[in-house]
Amino acid sequence: MIDLKLVQKQPEVLTKALTDRHSDLDVNEFLALDARRRALLTEVETLKSRRNAASAEVAAKKRAGEDATALLAEMSGVSDRIKELDVETAQAKADVETWLMRVPNLPDAAVPVGKDESENVEVHRWGTPREFDFEPREHGDLGVALGGLDFERAARLTGSRFVVSLNWGARLERALVNFFLDQHTVAEDYIEVCPPYMVNRASMTGTGQLPKFEEDLFKLREWEYYLIPTAEVPLTNLHAGEVLDEADLPRAYCAATPCFRSEAGSAGKDTRGLIRMHQFTKVEMVRFAHPDDSFNQLEIMRGHACNLLEMLELPYRVITLCTGDMGFSSAKTYDVEVWLPTQKTFREISSCSNCTDFQARRADIRFKPKGGKAMFLHTLNGSGLPTGRTIAAILENCQQKDGSLVLPKALVPYMGGREVIEPK
Repeated sequence: MIDLKLVQKQPEVLTKALTDRHSDLDVNEFLALDARRRALLTEVETLKSRRNAASAEVAAKKRAGEDATALLAEMSGVSDRIKELDVETAQAKADVETWLMRVPNLPDAAVPVGKDESENVEVHRWGTPREFDFEPREHGDLGVALGGLDFERAARLTGSRFVVSLNWGARLERALVNFFLDQHTVAEDYIEVCPPYMVNRASMTGTGQLPKFEEDLFKLREWEYYLIPTAEVPLTNLHAGEVLDEADLPRAYCAATPCFRSEAGSAGKDTRGLIRMHQFTKVEMVRFAHPDDSFNQLEIMRGHACNLLEMLELPYRVITLCTGDMGFSSAKTYDVEVWLPTQKTFREISSCSNCTDFQARRADIRFKPKGGKAMFLHTLNGSGLPTGRTIAAILENCQQKDGSLVLPKALVPYMGGREVIEPK
């Protein structure tokens, strides 16, 4: 959530931000709602002040033996109006908060202004895409041929956009999770967490999934619980309603969890393979940072995601998302994209975002500077990494002419020393 005072005092700043984000929200609508809220507050406070003064006046009349009937009748009407205004004021406040909940985060000044993904800006590239002396196979087909992926049985078990990993495929998924977590917790500074895979409405609201993106979530029918779309949700909300010490920042967490997404509105996109699934496993990174240090922490987090791909010897590039392509809660986002030979393009495998104080305001996460008042900290999140898309990249980049798969050296110890997956 953005700062209410900013919208009240500098509506032009929000207007520009919404224009840059190609949002259809109208700041004038907010100003009208807020003006009504203020007018109602003024009226109710005036009447309550009048009622308090009249109470003292009635008491004085009674002590003096004077008739207070007319004054009491007047105050009865005032009390009735106050009750009406209390209801109207509560609704006006709710209307303002509902409007604010629909507002995306303000883009950082360094973010390129653009309408969609075509105007994202490449900032880094690593590795050289391999030149094949044969026609490489699409990762889904190769995974099935090698006996590690089964989409047909998954469709019978559940439906489309699910997969059964088995044999070396299941082992590789487990190997990737352990490899990612070991890097984050041993070589880097993350604290490993095993959070619930279901969260409540408050948690989803805190990170920005609700109310705007409810159709993208899986909700339990009889409970006000949601399956997590990413571990960002429980990890960020670990400190909801808390005040951390300044000395505790930065603080970093990581978790390997299943992620559940309805993929509403993505009909026809990436229906084959592992790219866009309803359920997938991902290791997520979350960082809590001092406002003065958060963009430095973003660079650090981006480096952690990129380092994993370099250790796996997978070519990638990094792009800065433009204002029209950024996520709802983000002030600045880097997408890390891995090379997929059969598509002859880079595809997103990690998204690292600085959400500044946007999520912290919604979830009420603050820190206390030494000798100062508590203030909102900044939250960051990033994929580090999803196993499905990583397996897709390994299958496509490391396949051999004879149909085998040579595993990246970094994974061999996690695969029990196995270096090659042979055709069945």
